[in-house]
Parts: sequence; C-alpha cells; structure tokens
Amino acid sequence: MTATLPTGAAKAATVRAMFDTIAPRYDLVNRVMTFGLDVRWRRSTVRALGLPPGSLLLDVACGTGDLSRIAAAAGLRVAGVDVSLGMLRAAPPGPAALQADALALPVGGAAVDGITCGFALRNVADLDAALREMARVLRPGGRLALLEVDEPDGALLRTGHKVWFEQAVPRIGALLSDAEAYRYLPRSVAYLPSPARLRAMVRRAGFSCVGRRPLGGGVAQLITATRAGAPEGPGAGSREGGRS
Repeated sequence: MTATLPTGAAKAATVRAMFDTIAPRYDLVNRVMTFGLDVRWRRSTVRALGLPPGSLLLDVACGTGDLSRIAAAAGLRVAGVDVSLGMLRAAPPGPAALQADALALPVGGAAVDGITCGFALRNVADLDAALREMARVLRPGGRLALLEVDEPDGALLRTGHKVWFEQAVPRIGALLSDAEAYRYLPRSVAYLPSPARLRAMVRRAGFSCVGRRPLGGGVAQLITATRAGAPEGPGAGSREGGRS
C-alpha cells in the first residue's frame, strides 16, 4: 500500500491540492465520519496543554480553524498556519491564520507557549523535520499537543474500525465532497509511525515528558509533550515572533 503513496515534494503538492479541493465541506464530513466526536477530541487537546489564559498558541495545520477557535474560547491567544489556502479561506471568523508549511514556520525561535496540530502528522512531507520545527518555535517548558488518528487495540474494534474507515468513509466523502480525496485519506494512515516510534520521534526532536492517550476507544490518539532545554536552530533563544 505504501508504495503507491506519494513522498517528498510530490506528497506536499498532493496534500495541498487535495485540501484545497475538499475545504468547503471538510468540517461537515469530519462531523459525519466521527459522529461528532472530533469536536470532543479537540477540546481534550486544548485542555491537555494545561496553559494559563493569555498564553500564545500556534495551531499548526489549522485547516478551517476548529482547534484554533476552541483554544481561543479557552482564553488563549491563538495564531494558525496551514499550507492550504483553500482551507484558510473556508474557515469561519476566528483567530488569525497564515498560509505556511509546517516545515518552515514563519515564527521566531522560542516564540510561543504552546503548539497544537490536529490530524495532520501523516500529511507532512517530513515528520521528523516538522517536529524539529515545532520544537524550534516553542519556548523551553512550552507545551505540545498532537491529535491524530489511530487504530484500536482490540481485534473486534479494530475490524469494525477498518471497515468504517476504509469502506464507509470513502463512500461518505464521495457523497458529500470529493471521492478521490476520501479514498486517499484512509490510505494515508500508512504514513504514521507506530505509537512507540512516534513518541521516540517527539523525544528526539527536543521534547520531554512525552505521553500518549487513546481517544474514542482507540480510533484517535493524543500525544502530549513539554519542550525540553534550549531551542536549537535559527533564532534560538529569541522571543521575537516572526509573522505569528
């Protein structure tokens, strides 16, 4: 399955074009295919940060701004970035957002107090590089919360989830949005590393206290971590925040 999936620059171009296409009905399809649970998972993601009101949050791959608006309602100052201009244009009124790639965030080193990223890890062209970039812009002691899909552990739940995700979701997507995009999205799970490897990648990028919590019976997962030590790379130690 992975052999037919694009990588590198081809993957980046595919993902951008796909999300531009499905942007107008993206939120609707999310609600239908998760039975509305995605909203609850996003609230859990914001709560898991444990940041006080007034903290500055960067929502990476913010899409139409679901996570951003929940974080803003919780009293955080929020800015979003997303590679898809179509998704940004489809967003309801909410926190400011800018078109940018997760591999080159337009933010200075150690500039933000928290980072969220919802259902986008499998869509970046280089996951290691994306995690290092998040570490660069997050201040030491800052908090990271990554919401992503997963597969249940139990055999019965895993089978049911497989049928739903690989057969029902593409049909729902074809009915409500774009057939090709929603055939690709279930297959894109193949890009995700195992939970153990994903946590190791987060630690290697410069984070500590890396935790993982299953959501929705294991159909989603929440990875949390704290930025450890001093940031590395351009702008290290600066609190100046680029275009955020």
